[in-house]
Formats: sequence, structure tokens, C-alpha cells
Amino acid sequence: MGGWLRQIALNAQLRAGLGASTMIWAVLAAIASTLALCFLLLAGFVWLSDRYDTMTAGLILGTLFLAIALIAIFACVLTRRRNIERARRELELRTSANANLLDPRLVAMGYQVGQAIGWRRLAALAGVGLLAAGLAREWRGREEKPADGNTDSES
Repeated sequence: MGGWLRQIALNAQLRAGLGASTMIWAVLAAIASTLALCFLLLAGFVWLSDRYDTMTAGLILGTLFLAIALIAIFACVLTRRRNIERARRELELRTSANANLLDPRLVAMGYQVGQAIGWRRLAALAGVGLLAAGLAREWRGREEKPADGNTDSES
């Protein structure tokens, strides 16, 4: 079972490019950017309060953050709607693609093939087919090399 979990973890790492070191650097970058933003806001407030009075500086910064928040909410709503539509289209495509596998004529034909060949022979044939597919996948994976020519793996 550990092999399957490792396979899932490697697929996730391949798609997202995440690893332990990546997460550490991302957290460090988030902390540093938050501190930098705090210091910049403090400097901006001091500059605005020198230029105007303290109340006006607070109102300017508050209005700025309100505008940023409204823009972020608008972008979030648009992104959510786009994701819902994309997921709906993908589910419709998957449903229509899988509908052919559950066609009653195809199921009846499979049942007749099972009776004609014999269920034990059919199960053995399916096992050999799965083994051949697994071997082909492993061999194909070995033939593919990284694009940069580097053969050692980095975490």
C-alpha cells in the first residue's frame, strides 16, 4: 500500500511542484512579505500624517484598503464562477464518456463473452492484460528522461 501512497504523492508533487523545502521557503517568503507590508504601511501613515493630519491619513489608508478588499472580493466571485463552470463542463464530459461503458448492449455482450470463454479464463486474461499494461507503463517511464538531462532527483 505504501507504493500507491508514494505514487499519489509523486503525482501531486509533479503537478504542483511542492516539496518540503518549497513549503519552507514559501512560509518564509509569506512572513517576510507580511513584515515588509507592515513597515511600509507604518512609513506611509507617518508620511501622510506629516503631510496631512492624523485623521486624514487614517481615512486615506482605510479607503485604500477598502478599495483593495472590494477588488479582491470581485475577483474572488469571478474566479469562483469560472471554476464552477469549468468543473460542470468537465463533469458533463466525464459523464458522457462513461455512459458508453454502461450501455446495456455492451454489458450484455460482455456477459455473453464471459459465458462463452468461461469466467475463470476471462479473469486470467484480464490479469495478464493488467500486468502487461503495468509493465508497458514502467518501461515507458524509464525511457522518458528529464528535459535538462539531469538524472539525479532533487527534493
